[in-house]
Amino acid sequence: MTVRVVVWGENVHEQKNKVVAGIYPKTMHGTIAETLNAAGGVSATTATLQEPEHGLTAERLAETDVLIWWGHAAHGDVSDAVTERVAEAVWSGMGIIFLHSAHFSKPFKRLMGTPCNLSWREAGERERLWVTSRNHPIAAGLPDHFELENEEMYGEPFGVPEPLETVFISWFQGGEVFRSGLTYKRGAGNVFYFRPGHETYPTYHDANVQKVIHNAVLWANNAQPRIAKVTEAPNAPVETALEPITERGPKLHEAGEEGYR
Repeated sequence: MTVRVVVWGENVHEQKNKVVAGIYPKTMHGTIAETLNAAGGVSATTATLQEPEHGLTAERLAETDVLIWWGHAAHGDVSDAVTERVAEAVWSGMGIIFLHSAHFSKPFKRLMGTPCNLSWREAGERERLWVTSRNHPIAAGLPDHFELENEEMYGEPFGVPEPLETVFISWFQGGEVFRSGLTYKRGAGNVFYFRPGHETYPTYHDANVQKVIHNAVLWANNAQPRIAKVTEAPNAPVETALEPITERGPKLHEAGEEGYR
């Protein structure tokens, strides 16, 4: 089965910064999509902030198995309506992968329910990523550790909920450490956060980073049908109970009335 992927890119730095454009002439989102398509088992397309509805209409999300999100300079420009649409798609079963500065994106914050804050330093220092869960599918085919010669530092504490599993921990040349690969479950959707990917460095050309993202796509994919009307909370009247019950006491809602829960 081919996994249908949409790589969402903010598409701001590539248009405004010559350094970024030189490193990623096909854009970051285009580079990631191209790499995924070459890896096999994936059909990856792209969407950007500048498209109507940011390229993420309800129809497109319904046909997306895994969404990859990269953002940095324009988190606030993302529509609240699209943010909620993405969250509902995840709750219903769509997988999602957040890369680098997407830790501060509206969809990630919505799904985490926490500040998602951290410390950072842009110094082009060496990053060493350690695999902390050797048997995890996202780490398949990777060495025990690998290095990126130039990256932006992210440091603990990282203001996110306790993850299901920590797949990678980073050490930086300046001495900081960071939980760089975290998995979550939100509703029926699998969520993965992967730290590397600062725009002024060629991180997405690195073979190990490419393998992590490809592995993560396969892991995040949920082959089960989406949950319909995932945010609804319907009333279950007395007469529909599996076992006979007698209605007692006062009530606020009539049978069949939706109400709020």
